[in-house]
Amino acid sequence: MILSLAKSKFLSFYTFFGKKQVLILYFLWQKASSYPYPFFYGAVALRLQDNRNEVTVKVWLPDDERSSLATIENMVLMSPTGEILLENAVEIVPNQAYTSIHRVDGRRTLTVTADVNPKPRTQQIIAILDQEVLPMLMKRYPGLSCSYEGHQAETRESISGLIKGLLVALLGLYAMLAIPFKSYFQPLIIMFVIPFAMIGAVIGHLIMGYSLSVMSLFGMVALTGVVINGSLVLIDFANRKRLTGVTAFEAILSAGVKRFRPIMLTTLTTFGGLAPMIFETSRQAKFLIPMALSLGFGVLFATFITLFMVPSAYMVLEDIIRVIDIKPAQKNSEVIIDTVKQQ
Repeated sequence: MILSLAKSKFLSFYTFFGKKQVLILYFLWQKASSYPYPFFYGAVALRLQDNRNEVTVKVWLPDDERSSLATIENMVLMSPTGEILLENAVEIVPNQAYTSIHRVDGRRTLTVTADVNPKPRTQQIIAILDQEVLPMLMKRYPGLSCSYEGHQAETRESISGLIKGLLVALLGLYAMLAIPFKSYFQPLIIMFVIPFAMIGAVIGHLIMGYSLSVMSLFGMVALTGVVINGSLVLIDFANRKRLTGVTAFEAILSAGVKRFRPIMLTTLTTFGGLAPMIFETSRQAKFLIPMALSLGFGVLFATFITLFMVPSAYMVLEDIIRVIDIKPAQKNSEVIIDTVKQQ
C-alpha cells in the first residue's frame, strides 16, 4: 500500500509504504500520512484580529530540522498498543511526486523551465527538441501534444512577418530597378548578390560564436537594400560605357577597374562603422550585436561577390541576348534567300 504525505515541493520526494504486520491500514492512513505535516508546513497556533484584518500565526520546526530525514524517522506516533517511532511503523523511501497538477481545457499540462545560457544556441536546442526529444515523448505517450509559447511563439510570429515583408521588399526593389534600367534581366543581376550576402551574415554569426535570432533576421532584411549598391554602381557604369560604342566585355571590365575603389571604400567604411558594435562586450549591446553582424559581414562578403560574380553574370546575360537576337535574324535571312531563289 503506497501512501503519500507530500503536499508541496519541499517533501514531494517522501513516500510511505505501510507494514501490515505493524499497523492496520486505517491507522496508517490517519496517523502516518498526516502526522508529520504540521511539523513541516506549520500548524495554526493563534489567530489575531488587527482592525479588519485577521493575522494567522503558524509554528513549525526550524529549517535545519525540516531538511533532515532523521526528523521524520524519529517522530513518535500513538498507536493502539502505545508509543511507536515512525521509522518502525513505515518504511521511508525517497521518491518523486507531483507537488501540484495543472490542467488546461481538461488536459493535464506540464511546465518545463531552464536557466539561460549567456550565449544561447536557441535554434540548435529547438532543433534537438523537434527532431529527437518530442517525437520520442509522443511515441511513448500517445495523445501528447506540445507547443512553443512565450518568447518562442512570439519569435515564430515575428519570423513569419519578416518573411512576408522580405518578399514585398524584394518585389519593390525589382520594380524600382527595372523601370530606370528598362530591362527585365539586369535587375536580377543586381539582386544576384542578396543570397550571397545572407550567406555572409550566417558565416559572420559562426565566426563570432552567436546563434541566429530575430534581430539577425532584421539585419538580413535591411541587408537586401544595402548590398545592391555595389552591383548597381557597376552595372550602371557598364551601361553608360556601352553607349560610347565599346563591347560588353570592355564595358564591364572598365566598370570593374574604375569602380573598384569606390565599392571597396563604401564596404570598408560600412563595416568599420559597425565594428564597435560587433566587438562590443557589454550586456547592453548583446541585443543589437546580431543585427550588426548580419549587416557588417553581409556587406563584406557581398562585395567580393559583386566584384567577381556580377561581371560574369553580366557577360552571361549578354551571351543569352546575343543568341536570342541571332536566331530571328538567321530565320529572316533564310526567308529572303528562299524568296530570291524562287524569283
